[in-house]
Amino acid sequence: MKKLMKWIKGPTALAALAGVVSAAVVLAVAELLGAFFTSRATPVFALGSTFIDFTPPWLKDFAIATFGTNDKLALFVGMGVTIAILACVLGVVAYRKWALGVLGVLFMGAVIVVSVVTRSGVKLVDAIPSLVGTVAGLLILRLLISRIWRMDSFPTSPAGSAAKAPERPATSRRAFFAATGITAVAAGIAATGGRLLGAARSNVAKARDSLKLPAPAKAAPAIPDGVQSPVQGVTPWVTPNDQFYRIDTALSVPEIAADEWELRVHGMVEEEFTMTFQELMDADLIESHISMTCVSNPVGGNLAGNAKWLGMPIRDVIARAKPKDGADMVLSTSIDGFSASTPLEVLQDDRDAIFAIGMNDEPLPLEHGYPVRMVVPGLYGFVSATKWVVDLEVTRFEDKTSYWTDRGWSDHGPIKTMARVEVPKSFEKVKAGTVGIGGTAWAQTRGITKVEIQIDNDDWVETTLSAEASLVTWRQWSYQWEATPGPHYIKVRATDGTGEVQTDQRADPVPDGASGWQSVMVTAE
Repeated sequence: MKKLMKWIKGPTALAALAGVVSAAVVLAVAELLGAFFTSRATPVFALGSTFIDFTPPWLKDFAIATFGTNDKLALFVGMGVTIAILACVLGVVAYRKWALGVLGVLFMGAVIVVSVVTRSGVKLVDAIPSLVGTVAGLLILRLLISRIWRMDSFPTSPAGSAAKAPERPATSRRAFFAATGITAVAAGIAATGGRLLGAARSNVAKARDSLKLPAPAKAAPAIPDGVQSPVQGVTPWVTPNDQFYRIDTALSVPEIAADEWELRVHGMVEEEFTMTFQELMDADLIESHISMTCVSNPVGGNLAGNAKWLGMPIRDVIARAKPKDGADMVLSTSIDGFSASTPLEVLQDDRDAIFAIGMNDEPLPLEHGYPVRMVVPGLYGFVSATKWVVDLEVTRFEDKTSYWTDRGWSDHGPIKTMARVEVPKSFEKVKAGTVGIGGTAWAQTRGITKVEIQIDNDDWVETTLSAEASLVTWRQWSYQWEATPGPHYIKVRATDGTGEVQTDQRADPVPDGASGWQSVMVTAE
């Protein structure tokens, strides 16, 4: 304990603190200046996006399985800890050997700049916030380290540092902490100001809120009575926008003004063209309830949702472009660089794949792709559901690859038949007697014709299916169980419209989606 207290009071700990405060200045200054540039120009988002780009599939699966839709928050926390540790090391190095500390700071600044300028849609000028932030952080580091060199309690500076220390009066520990405290507060104010200024300068959210959606040429069929499971606690049949899962690679939600949005259609086509948002608004739009599922959804997971979408049929856009013989894939690209490979035939058939502009009777939320995203029934999102889409290239699978294909995932992603138990939850305690069991099943484009459950090792029994709205939406189910006291295991499986029973073979999400039967353990008392 004495050694620890001695270290805390010693120059090494103070140098580490100086490094952390200086790093905070780098990020804060860049955040403040970044308000006048693209949101992807700030170091935190650029570094985080670069990390995601190089994340191996197994680590991505672990993050989603562990943190769910909080995976981005977990990434930011992890980045914060990593940056703090590196800053501590740089602070100590700068105290002991200033020249090496400078080189370390410059190297980290170069990494940040490279991360910024390699983002999709970012220009060289967008590196300015990171460059200025690095210089500011280096100046603050010098200021704080020089104070440590001049402290009365540390009369002997490390080798290689004494010559660098300016000939100025000695300072005190109290003065050092005052300087670091003032700097940290200033950094916090700058960072907050940058966020507020960026929000004030952006009018995309306001424009989205004031956008009036056109009436569809083909309205969604009325939702039949009885689609909602009668068991209390089962997820709503229509997922509210603020509860709809969000899994994408964008750490900073792209903000695209609708009047500036354009979709470039090109590649193996007879007619290349660019479509504006107004052209899309003026088209014959269709409305449809469609369930979507993330390929990273584990067995029994909640990365699935059902909403009413409004948009233009993608087949109309493809027809205008007139694909050439041999084309079999459409590569869609987001403004943030994400891309998805979708079979061409899927976008041409009658499943009503759309360029969506509306979600549940309102314009797309920013985080769900405003102003335009793709919604394709029957395919996992990683090969179809491109948000903030700006480019459509008609090509061939053998010629082009997409974002996740390059990282070991499949280039085709048909959604597998899946059922989940939502009530009761695993490890829940229930009262013995009549217990309602309920959940949801899906097999988009094929539909669900049967859901069965197995209690412990008894025979499989058929549940009561709720009404079916369409083949591209999920279907809920329920069962009244007479529970006896003690622990019990509940398994569930579904049968789709082709007669295929959900497989019991366990498979990880990589490369084309998880499979297996969900099993929950409950205790009746």
